[in-house]
Amino acid sequence: MGLPALEFSDCCLDSPHFRETLKSHEAELDKTNKFIKELIKDGKSLISALKNLSSAKRKFADSLNEFKFQCIGDAETDDEMCIARSLQEFATVLRNLEDERIRMIENASEVLITPLEKFRKEQIGAAKEAKKKYDKETEKYCGILEKHLNLSSKKKESQLQEADSQVDLVRQHFYEVSLEYVFKVQEVQERKMFEFVEPLLAFLQGLFTFYHHGYELAKDFGDFKTQLTISIQNTRNRFEGTRSEVESLMKKMKENPLEHKTISPYTMEGYLYVQEKRHFGTSWVKHYCTYQRDSKQITMVPFDQKSGGKGGEDESVTLKSCTRRKTDSIEKRFCFDVEAVDRPGVITMQALSEEDRRLWMEAMDGREPVYNSNKDSQSEGRINEQGLYRIVGVNSRVQKLLSVLMDPKTASETETDICAEWEIKTITSALKTYLRMLPGPLMMYQFQRSFIKAAKLENQESRVSEIHSLVHRLPEKNRQMLQLLMNHLANVANNHKQNLMTVANLGVVFGPTLLRPQEETVAAIMDIKFQNIVIEILIENHEKIFNTVPDMPLTNAQLHLSRKKSSDSKPPSCSERPLTLFHTVQSTEKQEQRNSIINSSLESVSSNPNSILNSSSSLQPNMNSSDPDLNVVKPTRPNSLTPFRKAKALYACKAEHDSELSFTAGTVFDNVHPSQEPGWLEGTLNGKTGLIPENYVEFL
Repeated sequence: MGLPALEFSDCCLDSPHFRETLKSHEAELDKTNKFIKELIKDGKSLISALKNLSSAKRKFADSLNEFKFQCIGDAETDDEMCIARSLQEFATVLRNLEDERIRMIENASEVLITPLEKFRKEQIGAAKEAKKKYDKETEKYCGILEKHLNLSSKKKESQLQEADSQVDLVRQHFYEVSLEYVFKVQEVQERKMFEFVEPLLAFLQGLFTFYHHGYELAKDFGDFKTQLTISIQNTRNRFEGTRSEVESLMKKMKENPLEHKTISPYTMEGYLYVQEKRHFGTSWVKHYCTYQRDSKQITMVPFDQKSGGKGGEDESVTLKSCTRRKTDSIEKRFCFDVEAVDRPGVITMQALSEEDRRLWMEAMDGREPVYNSNKDSQSEGRINEQGLYRIVGVNSRVQKLLSVLMDPKTASETETDICAEWEIKTITSALKTYLRMLPGPLMMYQFQRSFIKAAKLENQESRVSEIHSLVHRLPEKNRQMLQLLMNHLANVANNHKQNLMTVANLGVVFGPTLLRPQEETVAAIMDIKFQNIVIEILIENHEKIFNTVPDMPLTNAQLHLSRKKSSDSKPPSCSERPLTLFHTVQSTEKQEQRNSIINSSLESVSSNPNSILNSSSSLQPNMNSSDPDLNVVKPTRPNSLTPFRKAKALYACKAEHDSELSFTAGTVFDNVHPSQEPGWLEGTLNGKTGLIPENYVEFL
């Protein structure tokens, strides 16, 4: 399991879980730093001591073999696995060279030592400096906050307002420093995957030149070297792409932190000071508290942000009531009282601000009135044109083309007119923009995680099989449009020697568009590489995926075994039944006219490489729950009072017993009704009555 992703949204809460996750990243950086220092030391010994070359090489090789990469995320791409495996491959090569030593390694310092020193000093060193700054700001913020909360409410209002403003400034600065530190840690973790391995690869390449048998060994190593170089470049390219995305997300959160909060399972969570009675009086102890409205459960975890450790055992109570504490009844500000069902007495808590107290009161259904804050809420268009789909058009031209295609008045515009007026990069950009403008991605939000999981499977055959099955669960129009797009992209990829657009490049362009996540998070950004892999598989296997039926979800033999059980047996589980069927309400005349215009306009550029909507019918893909015209109809088994009905087969089935019917996909049955066998229906086909698997049909 890799390191958990550091979410920027957690910087605001600064929870214990966030601190623990941050510690694991810091520990990994320390381990990497120590390993690099040791590796540099071994390299220098290797260069300076020719007579001890054998022992030094073995130690160096052992060091490489023992180190294991830790990648961010719960799965690795093929490129990352290749890079992670590279150190072991290097160690094997060094061991084979032990008996073939001839001369001293030259230029090793320049190709190995200097880059590693640079990475350690500039990257890991920068991360350490950021940590010092972060720890300093943490201590400063906590100190000012405690001092601020200890102010007496009897002071002048102007003094209190000035103190509140000062705390807000310090809090904002602490939050920005926290975001920058998390960003730097993430960056170094990603950089080490290529900036750390590349010098080692260059060092090994130099060794081959000076060894007597280096030529033969280099030939044997050549295939892996090529694969590793591609993997490093792919990893670098993905890093550059995700780095800009992560940096953009960080800037968004700096500007509007409240709009990018992580979806929490709790109704409310955050730090509170809890009044505790001691022998010498009372004290206020800082706790990280969570509240769940459904269960009315309050959990309090004593935690010190400065030390990063827990101050005692966790405590959970069930809420009975919550009451705002009047200002004149206590010297502390922002206080409220909580009564628990399973704990005697009153628990007095102090929030971090008036707004924070209001939120806690709302979450706990406090009995006092809620106080709101004052915060307002053409070119030729040949398929071999270089950079096809990667080179973007001028935004104003793209928007104008989309307006033309969406305007019914321009429906009569001919193919020649479109091809003559618009550049190829404008047309391709318009297609990508149109796909991004859809209410939901073409491959639908509800299947996004399933496609990502399929791309993470270890075996390529398993990936193709799972994605094949998922594509056929998409609504028909979505699948038809996806098929048109993949057929076209396969044609583009077949001309990659001219247009330079390989399958991998097309995956980078269309992955984030067709499989965009519903929520923008760091973890989602890290999964972009798997989105690209899904598109690559669709392009490379488009004929099989779209022109053949995937494996059946449940074989007839399995259904027959379930039929042998007693009458108390349960019907097939939901996971064994076909996915929910989606039907769209009939479009209005205006919508049909718009669809016709879009398709006829895109058909007009069908001779161009970007024209994929050349179907004779309008393909308006079904979207997710955001589509107001989407009706979800779940296939249900009729009860005993249901009259006989017609049904249509979703999959083919071969009978294994005389009592069962054999049929192909699309077969229509008459007089379909429940049978006595769980998981089976009874129906008539060509005058013969027999059993039909319940999850193989849909009622008409």
